[in-house]
Amino acid sequence: MLISNFVELFLESAPWLLLGLVMAGLLKMFVPLEWMQKQLGGHDFKTVIKAALFGAPLPLCSCGVIPAAVGLRRSGASKAATTTFLVSTPETGVDSVSVSYVLLGPFMAIVRPIAAVMSAITAGLLVGADDKSDESVAEKTEPKSESSSCCSSKSKEPESTSCCSSDAKVEPESSSCCSSATEEKSHSHSHVNDDDCCSSEPSATSASFWGKIKEGLRYAATDLVRDTTMWLLVGIFFAALVKTYVPEDFLSQYGSGILAMLVMIGISVPMYICATASTPIAAGLLLAGVSPGAVLVFMLAGPATNIATLGVVTRELGKRALFGYLGGVIGVAIIAGYITNFVVAKYGIVVAPQIGEHHSLLPDWIVISSGIVLAVLMAKVIIEKLPKRWWHKDCCS
Repeated sequence: MLISNFVELFLESAPWLLLGLVMAGLLKMFVPLEWMQKQLGGHDFKTVIKAALFGAPLPLCSCGVIPAAVGLRRSGASKAATTTFLVSTPETGVDSVSVSYVLLGPFMAIVRPIAAVMSAITAGLLVGADDKSDESVAEKTEPKSESSSCCSSKSKEPESTSCCSSDAKVEPESSSCCSSATEEKSHSHSHVNDDDCCSSEPSATSASFWGKIKEGLRYAATDLVRDTTMWLLVGIFFAALVKTYVPEDFLSQYGSGILAMLVMIGISVPMYICATASTPIAAGLLLAGVSPGAVLVFMLAGPATNIATLGVVTRELGKRALFGYLGGVIGVAIIAGYITNFVVAKYGIVVAPQIGEHHSLLPDWIVISSGIVLAVLMAKVIIEKLPKRWWHKDCCS
């Protein structure tokens, strides 16, 4: 019974997990991090909103978002934008939403990203207050430093003679066979040279497009699967274990209210888990009778409040930013949990895994083939993590 429930949960989540992985891999390839860094350098409310919307669909988990957020901060992003990105990215993503839809139902698939974005915005604004105070201090000290700085206005005059200045740009660029002046010459003198220098651009663009698709699929099949495999298997097994042995509504008398939400926060802080991998565990908690609001608290706090992330926040943003970070994540998670429980109770919304419904919506061959593909990818990851000496003994025995 346990094995059959595990296989059933695995097969039913496999098509949606693969879909999320593919979308996440392509999104990573077609949304350059450098472009995001240019968009998140401001300190205003608009920048916080952009940081939340940029980070929400990205497929970075708790571990992957840390270097990305540090890179944003050191590239000029404000504390508010960095905090918002650091919260919204691991709390939700295109892959976790698709898995939430099948394991938790459409209601939670909608509520989860909305709550994650609100949590990120709130944390960013709280940390942004500290950011503005630092900015005002910098403005007061800036005039004194400018007079002796090598980048002051006095040093800007010699830059006009630089080879990168506007006057000097004309002559070097005019020698390029791709410039407008040379294009006129090439049409009248040498049509062959024009083709040799500039004809490669369209093919490079098309190659880059298909190359990004190939690289995105490779990233999804390797890095993303490697980051989520163990926790996904643990989560699905936990959900199957609960479904098999825990009586229905067993935890319902303890699974609602502020106590249950605080327990979820206490459990999630030491866990190092991403949004996608937390979904099967949340489904198991839901099957055990934990309220949807408490489950939502777990899915929001789990990916965003692990010890490694909190350490990075303290080191890169400061101790005061840490309190704003925790206040935004935990506070909004609890409020969102209460609202979720209220809406579910008032309107009679059913929050439950969509196992049976999705089995009828998707053909059996898609479910089975997706399960086989996902199992092969996960098996490859598990084999790679095994000690090399095991394979050395096998091949030499």
